[in-house]
Amino acid sequence: MDSAVSRRSNIKIAVGAIVCEESTLKGHITIGSRTVVHPRASIIAEAGPIIIGEGNIVEEMAVIANRLPAGAPEPASTPVMIIGNFNVFETDSRCEALKVGDNNILEMKASVSREVELTNGCVVGAACSLTEPETVSENTIIFGSQCQRREMNDKPYPQVGQIDYLTRVFPNYHHLRKPNMKIVKEPAI
Repeated sequence: MDSAVSRRSNIKIAVGAIVCEESTLKGHITIGSRTVVHPRASIIAEAGPIIIGEGNIVEEMAVIANRLPAGAPEPASTPVMIIGNFNVFETDSRCEALKVGDNNILEMKASVSREVELTNGCVVGAACSLTEPETVSENTIIFGSQCQRREMNDKPYPQVGQIDYLTRVFPNYHHLRKPNMKIVKEPAI
């Protein structure tokens, strides 16, 4: 079997997702409906599968990677990276966190390491880097050159308007990967 075909068979794209052909997808990846993956975005599942929920935006040059740190021993079980719903990974951001909740934003050039867990409603500001093991509490904003923190009064709103716009515009200007996952409806009780 052709290697390009075998690599694609590990990639599951739900109906309604917009995934540009120019993006880099490697490994076992599941992409939920209404998620938008821009051209030149990278999703790399080397150490284990990546499951991305619904309504996420992965902008150009953003990297979502499930990798083992250099020199780390092979784990006994395969770690699964789970990304929730309505997260935004802005241009040139990097996310290696194994657990990302809902409604989080990684701004331009932000970086989150493997040992960090993002809960819900967090904003990692431009060029901020989280490298120490921690669980970031809900509705936390991390900002500035010293990565200062404060709690938001309101939760960030999902980027539904941007998702709707990109869903309409991208098919006109980019080649898209075809969805290959069927929607399974739960039986009515």
